[in-house]
Amino acid sequence: MDLRVLRYFLTVAREGSMTAAADFLHVTQPTLSRQLKDLEQELGKKLFIRSSHSIILTDEGMILRRRAEEILDMVDKLEAEFSSMEETISGDVYIGGGETEAMKQIARVVKELQFRYPNIRYHLYSGNEDDVTERLDKGLLDFGILIQPADLSKYNYIDIPGKDVWGVVMRKDSPLAFKDTIQGVDLLNVPLICSRQAMKQTFSKNEFADWFGEDFDKLNVVTTYNLAYNAAIMVNEGIGYAVTIDKIVNTSGDSNLCFRPLEPRLESGLNIVWKKHQVFSAAADMFLKEIQSKFTNSLSDV
Repeated sequence: MDLRVLRYFLTVAREGSMTAAADFLHVTQPTLSRQLKDLEQELGKKLFIRSSHSIILTDEGMILRRRAEEILDMVDKLEAEFSSMEETISGDVYIGGGETEAMKQIARVVKELQFRYPNIRYHLYSGNEDDVTERLDKGLLDFGILIQPADLSKYNYIDIPGKDVWGVVMRKDSPLAFKDTIQGVDLLNVPLICSRQAMKQTFSKNEFADWFGEDFDKLNVVTTYNLAYNAAIMVNEGIGYAVTIDKIVNTSGDSNLCFRPLEPRLESGLNIVWKKHQVFSAAADMFLKEIQSKFTNSLSDV
């Protein structure tokens, strides 16, 4: 079925006259009449009731009119999107995740896209796995960044290159600060500030609990947190030692705090996830294509 003939058909239906439609389309009346008769033969249905002064659509003609309008609207939209894709992609991308150095990799993707598509805006939401997946499921986020292990059964996902290293943030004048690494026995008799992620029994396992072993329930957890910034304030005030991942708390030379990794080393992988069968905006779809390209290539290089 020729799209040009569908446009002819809609013009005749709108004008209600073969003569008026031919004038509008700048074609001869016999040419227009022949095209529409061919269309009726192709469909095997009579589309018009013709009189000397007007044309009225049959029931089949009314059905074709609705479908032809839908088809041509879709074709026009597709042509417009492709002809101006580089200039017009805009909109909002919503990303949620916990505190992790992996956000630097997301930021690099955003920076590259920002150069090509300056009208895309990005909205970041900070929270733990429960917070992020709840907002994903409600459609309030397009993407979530989850620290492994996490339940990925409801989502499509890509592995983010690299891993987060777990350890302990403490004051530089703390008794454990002289050690290069922290073992499980070191944490038995000190007040701990733990992330809810570290304390949570997930669908499969708790990596921190597995690392610590049978004495996990004996830990003296005085505070839990979901933002390491707040945990660092508690540590600085002498409340306890914060179990957290590296590079999200300021432990530079000017800080009162330091970080010591766990021994044996404990690392967590990361995933960027999105709902299965998600229908994305043009902006979110462009972001997804970019992370698929960048992260898949990075993983294949490892």
